[in-house]
Amino acid sequence: MEQTRSPLLSSVRNAARVLRAFSHADQELGVTELSRRLGLGKSTTHRLVATLEAERLLEQDPATGKYRLGLALYELGTTVTEHVDLHQAALPVLTTLRHRTGEMVHVAVLDGLEAVYVERLESPYMLPVFRRVGHRLPAHWTSSGKVLLAALPRLELERRLKGAQLDARTSHTITDQRALVRELEQVARQGWASNFEEGELGVSSVGAPLRGADNKVIAAVTVVGSSERINEATLRRYRAAVLEAAAVISRRLGYRGRIRA
Repeated sequence: MEQTRSPLLSSVRNAARVLRAFSHADQELGVTELSRRLGLGKSTTHRLVATLEAERLLEQDPATGKYRLGLALYELGTTVTEHVDLHQAALPVLTTLRHRTGEMVHVAVLDGLEAVYVERLESPYMLPVFRRVGHRLPAHWTSSGKVLLAALPRLELERRLKGAQLDARTSHTITDQRALVRELEQVARQGWASNFEEGELGVSSVGAPLRGADNKVIAAVTVVGSSERINEATLRRYRAAVLEAAAVISRRLGYRGRIRA
């Protein structure tokens, strides 16, 4: 009988084990100590640390010959920290926002011309929209996408829109670039965006920007619900709830500027 081969690469796994061997208590380790701890031969361990050093994941102290974690790991770590901070800052506030509105709430970031949903809390109402974190939608279909596009510098927005086809999802979707730019200018002025059935018939939403310590918009928070509940008549109430949540999350992210109400 043919033996099933593992899809995992032992060399990559061993490299990861080398990196995890370092800690606050053991910030510098030599090849001999790493070999003993990991149960690997010294020659194998030496090749691993030499490769990791070449990739700046480890660096060697020329005085002791021992290795420590390299700056490339710090650079990668700061990227992860941004998402961890966003999750930690947003989740308790999203829970309150969902309780306050009774609607689905989510957080999205921008990738090109798409809104990518990185946090989501369901509501008791079943809506014909995405059901998983990581889902993508064209940004011009959504209030979160409008918020994120509106935060781009004008030249960057024009670069992304150049040659882009704004597909229609419903009869309410904005498909003309000039009309979209006018809408985004209004969103930037007022500090929030609405979406009435532009991405899905029967579904509306209100979104506001989340800012970090550097004052830049890094994400958007949105309340999504049935158009029977979120409409022009009820917009003010939902908008106030979203703006308040955005202000709290932004403060938790380190933003200290003035928050629009």
